Amino acid sequence: MTARLDRELDSAELEAFGQELDALRQRTLADLGEADARYIRRVRAVVRLCCWSGRALLMLGWFPPTWLLGTLLLGLGKILENMELGHNVMHGQYDWMNDPEFAGRQYEWDIAGPADFWRHTHNHVHHTYTNVLGMDDDVGYGVVRLFPEQRWKPFYRWQPLWVTIQALLFQYAVAIQHLRLDKLVKGRISKEEVRPLARQFGAKLVRQWGKDYLVFPVLALLLGANALAVLTGNVVANLLRNLWTFLVIFCGHFTEKAAVFAPEVLEGETRGHWYLRQLRGSSNLSGGPVLHILTGNLSHQIEHHLFPDLPARRYAELAREVRLIARRYGQHYNCGSLWGQFSTVLRRIWIYRLPVVGRV
Repeated sequence: MTARLDRELDSAELEAFGQELDALRQRTLADLGEADARYIRRVRAVVRLCCWSGRALLMLGWFPPTWLLGTLLLGLGKILENMELGHNVMHGQYDWMNDPEFAGRQYEWDIAGPADFWRHTHNHVHHTYTNVLGMDDDVGYGVVRLFPEQRWKPFYRWQPLWVTIQALLFQYAVAIQHLRLDKLVKGRISKEEVRPLARQFGAKLVRQWGKDYLVFPVLALLLGANALAVLTGNVVANLLRNLWTFLVIFCGHFTEKAAVFAPEVLEGETRGHWYLRQLRGSSNLSGGPVLHILTGNLSHQIEHHLFPDLPARRYAELAREVRLIARRYGQHYNCGSLWGQFSTVLRRIWIYRLPVVGRV
């Protein structure tokens, strides 16, 4: 794998680096206003339009044009709700609006995992310890070896299979992550600690499955429509959302030039160090507005890791300045096409399945 070529910064440069990024964040915060509020409200309206239009078309049964369009619209609505609405709102990006519908700590998204799970494992743990081995559980999600620094286990020989299953069931994989079943098996936590979390997950699962796989198929039966067509459309829409989310997240974190860090990096870590770790551990995707919206602007993963609480619609303009700052300080700005970046992810998955690469 190709190594990163970053210049090491001394303490004065690190402080200046952090100050420049802090100043950029403050300028953006000061500029937030009605345009940002209108944008997120439009996103919410588009999500509702796509979901309800898709569900209405699925009621027309197996007629190929309407079933396919209905499934795609429902899948699009679920992707937008997951990526551009739910994920960003739960980061507190729109808390300044003082609108309960866009309150980060209250929002509950249309996905199997409870929002509270994500707010802890993602917002707190991942964004605090980004790519720190042993601290950030998102590095491989416990089932994939993606860096030679990860200790090899026999389980990893079959990781192309584990990754495929994970991609198909991604919403469940990120939900189960919060249960910490690995620690339960190793005896590091008790069943009593896991039980309330399992109940919370089970309740959310019942609501999600009940809505997609019971309520709407039964409604189809009552209306004389084809319940199986509706059920299948919901299954495929959720599958599309799972695969797309997996693709975007893996391309943002595990590309060829994404870096991981030893826990020692946290000792005495300054704001400048933290920013530098976010920059080196993240990967961007090049593309147009459609790609950026569909990814929830996580195509600008670098900017998201630097400024997770700023509205994601601002990342494109922030990216221009972040790239210039990185260049001035001799840091590689990791950006590439979707398929180019994903090809390096696939290469990592294949190479690091074996013990001969890296540390055993």
